[in-house]
This record gives sequence, structure tokens and C-alpha cells, in this order.
Amino acid sequence: MEIFARMSEYGYEQVVFCHDPAANLRAIIAIHDTTLGPALGGCRMWPYSSEDEAINDVLRLARGMTYKNAAAGLNLGGGKSVIIGDPKKDKSEALFRAFGRFVQSLQGRYITAEDVGINVEDMDIVHMETDFVTGISAPGSSGDPSLVTAYGVWQGMKACAMEVWHSDSLRGRRVAIQGAGHVGYHLAEHLREEGAEIFVSDINEDNLNRFVRDIGARAVGPDEIYGLDVDIFAPCALGAILNEKTIPVLKAKVVAGSANNQLATTADGDALEARGILYAPDYVINAGGVINVADELEPGGYNHERAMKKAGRVRQNVERVIAIAKRDHVPTYVAADRMAEERIAIMAKLKTKYVPAGLA
Repeated sequence: MEIFARMSEYGYEQVVFCHDPAANLRAIIAIHDTTLGPALGGCRMWPYSSEDEAINDVLRLARGMTYKNAAAGLNLGGGKSVIIGDPKKDKSEALFRAFGRFVQSLQGRYITAEDVGINVEDMDIVHMETDFVTGISAPGSSGDPSLVTAYGVWQGMKACAMEVWHSDSLRGRRVAIQGAGHVGYHLAEHLREEGAEIFVSDINEDNLNRFVRDIGARAVGPDEIYGLDVDIFAPCALGAILNEKTIPVLKAKVVAGSANNQLATTADGDALEARGILYAPDYVINAGGVINVADELEPGGYNHERAMKKAGRVRQNVERVIAIAKRDHVPTYVAADRMAEERIAIMAKLKTKYVPAGLA
């Protein structure tokens, strides 16, 4: 599809192609919607096989951030950026400073952050050229978001438990966590304190051993995790793991985890609904990370206690998704989109697209 036709069909406001040959920079910034405020979304560095692949990725990710930020209740729109290159060998100060100058040229319509292939040190270099950046090492920054993300997932999980078992207590519940990384670990700490029985799988043996040693979880194989006789399945690793092969073997009544893009296709969301499995849409339940980063934008900079309090709202957001699903007789993945769209539509009647003060 032609780029302007696609922008028109899905409501994109702006796509910026950033090219600085001297810095070997080829990047794309996509701003999807700024009805709720400036577009916030991370920068991804990836060795895309073609420019078309990079364009498709940045557009998909930017639109996803609009929904994620809206559903999280943030006064932020959705945007994303990608840098075409291999993060293992193509990074340089010149590249990131050149990218920062392009971000600065938008004068606050887009605020960047870390994503795949990008770390705090890279964002520090970007920050040399622009103030419209989060996730840096300077005082007032948010740091590792995994603790806040995990807290939000735990709260969302409790909302699902209330719906399915009419009690938000997870004591005695059997929970299978796929992924023993930072978020999975912190989630397991909450579950252990509450008295849940925890199972875990991961391809990283060191992470898995730490999880078993510290948490007291039972380790299972990567393929075994799907078919366990558990109450809750928590995907906290890769995306597209809910698909035509895995859904039929699930025994869990709830799917609630931190992984992005858990559904391989929308048909898989329908398949979960048909099986009577309550799915907490990933971009709603894992919003603690973006809530954490967004807190940096508050006057005075980042405040951890405030960020944790905001992440507690994830429970109310999951509850609202469930209520909309019941109201409209639709699967929860559809209800999540409607929740975000309803908030944007209401605000669209009250204000215009975000324009920085200097450009108004």
C-alpha cells in the first residue's frame, strides 16, 4: 500500500524520514495520533532487510502506542521510531546525535525512549541533542521499568481472578510463567508473597536457576508450559505465543502476562474467547512500563512512588475492558481497542491535535 494511502486509512499524522549520510543514519519517526498529547514511544534499532520492512514496523508500532497510552489513561499520544542498522556493530555517537537532532526538530510532538536494540547509554547520547527523550541515566529518570510493569501485571491478574473465581486472592492458584526475565521474576515475587504455586519456563538456564532458587518455583520445559494444569498462564517473554498450536492445549482459565503482541492473529483472540479463557489484552496489562517512563515527564521529574500508584490503575483498566466485552458481547482484545478509541474520541471533541507551544 502507498504510504499516504496507509496514513489516511489508519489515521497517521506524520512520518519523518531521517537521513544523515555522514553519521550513517537512516531512521524513520512515525507519529500516529496526538489527540491526547505529544506522541511517546521508543526507538528501535534493527537490521531491517528492506526499507519497506522498516516502514511497516514503525507504522505498526506507532499505532500500537496510541492504543497503549490511551488505554493506560496517559495524556500522551502514540509514536515510534526505528533506526535501520545492526545494534551490535553500527552504533556510534554521530549516529545517535544525528537522530537526536531530528527528534528535536519536531519540538516536542514526539518523545523518544528505549526499545529493542537501544540502551540507556544510547539515550544519553540522544539527550545531548534533544530534551524530548526519556530513559536516560540523569537524575529524575525512571531507570529499569520491570518492577513497575510486573506490579501492573499482578494487579491486572487479580482483576481477572475476581471475574473468573469471584475473589481477587491468588493464594493457592497455580500460575505458569513463561519467561524468567526481570518482569517475570518480579511478578513471581508478588505471587509468592500471596501464596500462589508457581511454574516457570525459560531457555536461559541462568535465569531459570535463579528463579527456582529464589522463588521456589518448579521449572518445566519450554513446550510443557502451555499444557500445564494451572489456573493462570502468564506469558512474559516472546510475542505471538497464543496461536493455533498452543491455544488448544491450554488448561488455564486466565491468560495474563507482560509479553507484547501475544496473539499471533486476531483469530487467536476469538479462539481464546470460544474456549472460555479470559484474556487480559497485553497492551493494557503490561502498561506499567510506559506509565513508569511517562512519569519522567511530570514536573520535578520521576517519582517512583507516584509511578507505582499509577501502575495500580492497571487493575481498573483490565476491569473496564472486561466490562466493555460484556456490554458489547465481544472478545476482550476487541474491547481493549474500543476502550482506547472511546477515550480518544471523547478528547477529540474537546481539543485539536497536539501542537508545541512554540509552534502554536
